[in-house]
Amino acid sequence: MQPRNLGELLSFSAKKFPRRIALVFGRKKISYKSLDELTDHIAAGLLHLGINREDKIAIFLDNCPEFIIAYFSILKAGAIALPINYMYKIEETKFILQDSQAKAIITSRPYIEMVEELRLRLDSLKHIICTSAVLKTHILDFAKIKKENASLLKGISVSSSDIAVLLYTSGTTGNPKGAILTHNNLVSNALDCAANLKPDSRDTFICILPLFHSFAATVCMNLPLLVGSKIVVMKSLKPFKRVIRAIRKNRVSIFTGIPSIYTLLKNMKLPGIFSKLLLKLFNPVRLCISGAAALPVETLKAFEKKFRIPLIEGYGLTEASPVVTLNPIKGIRKPGSIGLSLSPNVELKIVDDKNNLLSAGKVGELLVKGPNVMVGYFKQEDATSQTLKNGWLYTGDMAKMDKDGYVYIVGRRKEMVNVRGLNVYPREIEEVLYLNPKVKEAAVIGILDEHRGEVPKGFVVLHDQALATEREIIQYLRDRLAPYKIPKYIEFRKSLPKNSTGKILKRVLQDEEKK
Repeated sequence: MQPRNLGELLSFSAKKFPRRIALVFGRKKISYKSLDELTDHIAAGLLHLGINREDKIAIFLDNCPEFIIAYFSILKAGAIALPINYMYKIEETKFILQDSQAKAIITSRPYIEMVEELRLRLDSLKHIICTSAVLKTHILDFAKIKKENASLLKGISVSSSDIAVLLYTSGTTGNPKGAILTHNNLVSNALDCAANLKPDSRDTFICILPLFHSFAATVCMNLPLLVGSKIVVMKSLKPFKRVIRAIRKNRVSIFTGIPSIYTLLKNMKLPGIFSKLLLKLFNPVRLCISGAAALPVETLKAFEKKFRIPLIEGYGLTEASPVVTLNPIKGIRKPGSIGLSLSPNVELKIVDDKNNLLSAGKVGELLVKGPNVMVGYFKQEDATSQTLKNGWLYTGDMAKMDKDGYVYIVGRRKEMVNVRGLNVYPREIEEVLYLNPKVKEAAVIGILDEHRGEVPKGFVVLHDQALATEREIIQYLRDRLAPYKIPKYIEFRKSLPKNSTGKILKRVLQDEEKK
């Protein structure tokens, strides 16, 4: 029997593996039975607070068990989970909370001051719930909102077509758009991932990627919980020695990361005995998965040669819940390819600008169709109609497909910069640069960095007689934008290339960077 919704996904595994450990966080361990019961009780507590069906509840947390507990509690209450990037500054967070009309936010002590200010500025935000005790009467304690009697849940029926999650992703306008994902979208994607990767209850996943991201939510949370695996939750990737110790101690068998992590590992040079020790520590890992950004072929080959572990590259996007393709574990794996369609349920095709189907080897836009594709963008009818046409999701990614069905991404139609799997829109950075009184003109593009993958680079023209350093401009941006949006480089120029109408020609800047 397959789960109809994400709450059932967890409950089914809890009935099948009640005593098995679901979550590990440092010394803290939570069994499947405890996780299922705890989310029931907190869901009842949310209903008691006055949370209604389809109310949006924001989760503003870094990686911790409370993130997963909050996520499933919200869904069991029939509400909509709204994960927000905890690296966002106040104005970035405010836009999402205001646009979604979030009724409550679940956060932790480091972010309380910012969240309190947001509550004063947003009429829709009624409740602040903190994962640790705070001596303020208007802030609720996450641990204390639970109700021992979860009978309130009996009146809640969650169907597969109900909205589960609202995930904000940057779009072509530069403003984040909320992708509406149903229970069916997310459950089907987890089921298809399970059928493809074939994990089971004996596996242990490690979650080092941020859970607010769709890739981590599906592959590091929903997928392992579906099959009864153990999840080792890591608050941070740094220090990496701690991750290595967690892998060894918990016998992690499935490691999920982004390309920059695998680049770091393949470049890690340790003398003699230490190199052998590193391999020994990684020994329990039987499978590595890479997603959220393009994996360099050289990194793939060097990593597999060094660690002798298969590294499976996939492709996805938030609007597709997110996994679309994976290279097969068994069978032919083609370096440079994002693999085959995730399952027969997920259809792919490559089309030209006139929507004509292209033959093998021809480059066009990649389209996706299947149960994993979002309903649309929240309150964005025009954006939805541009992205979803006749059931097909227009990804904006330029790709080609070979005669065997393997897909190769060759570029992006959008100007988006993919920073470690997180979308960054250049216009956001440019607009902040233009706020600096010393800056006359600015342009931002994505460039490839050997160690970090794709990163933003800024080009700045200063006003006459103005003086500024790269460090000064970067610090100006740090005070106003999330850390991952900060350009790694700022190049000062006397002028920027433009067309006859005065529009800055970014393609010229990109061509210059490739030389």
